[in-house]
Amino acid sequence: MNPVLIVLAFIAATVGTLLLGLLSKWIDRKVTAWVQWRKGPPWYQPFADALKLLGKETIVPESARMTGFLFSPLLGFAAVSVAATILWVTNFNPESGFVGDTIVVFYLLTIPSLALILGGSASGNPLAAVGAAREMKLIIAYELPLLIAVLAAIFGSSQSFQLGSLITDTSGILPTIGCVLGFIIVLFCIQAKLGLVPFDIAEAGCEIASGPYIEYSGAALAILYLTKAMLLAVMPIFAITVFWGGFSFSSLPVAASSLGKYVLILVVLILVRNTNPRLRIDHALRFFWYVLTPLALLALVFSIQY
Repeated sequence: MNPVLIVLAFIAATVGTLLLGLLSKWIDRKVTAWVQWRKGPPWYQPFADALKLLGKETIVPESARMTGFLFSPLLGFAAVSVAATILWVTNFNPESGFVGDTIVVFYLLTIPSLALILGGSASGNPLAAVGAAREMKLIIAYELPLLIAVLAAIFGSSQSFQLGSLITDTSGILPTIGCVLGFIIVLFCIQAKLGLVPFDIAEAGCEIASGPYIEYSGAALAILYLTKAMLLAVMPIFAITVFWGGFSFSSLPVAASSLGKYVLILVVLILVRNTNPRLRIDHALRFFWYVLTPLALLALVFSIQY
């Protein structure tokens, strides 16, 4: 592929996903307001919040390790941008993927959480260290069922680790029991990866004052905010690409159907966030290891038999 086209695709995917993520955050806040019988903010509020943070001073604590503290937000943002580029390019042209791109995207989507752990640990704040430790335990908990569920989708359809094959072989439907069960498991794992209730244990504002985010301010906090917004867009896109036939814009009805898939997943995540209490870290570990992991293995067995 032409290097110029790669750069243009990267810029377009990053900007597009960023806009979609900020709009998704507005939908999140609007639906949350409706659930709580409030009016909610205007559509431009997430954009205004990001711009305001970008204009603030970035303060680095004296006890922080500056390199790790400031590099971590950039690392997470870059990883999400590359993952978004691969997903969008593959959805627009399923034949443009490469061998193992599903594994690459899965790996890239783990980096923002690792970057958050690195940044919280480098801040020198004990509450940030507690949040980083909780984030580390959450990663260990949800990554296993998430991986097995993705494998269930692969073995239940194309048996290929290329995103393009998953898109063309699923044909826009959830074809097997294993894939349906895997899709449900992935939704719970997305909830944890995004740090949404009931899995916002690493932030826990009323307990550890936002955990790894506590010492961040200004542009560094803005990058973390934008990274989380992009993840809110990228994770549903990843689930739709792997399990639900991907996105297509070949006609207006098809484009509306693709948008409907995204909005449906987003609303489900928001409703779960607004109707459940925060779990303790040990309860979350038990849920992912003793409930979701056996179910993910069952989904994999169904998919292999299919």
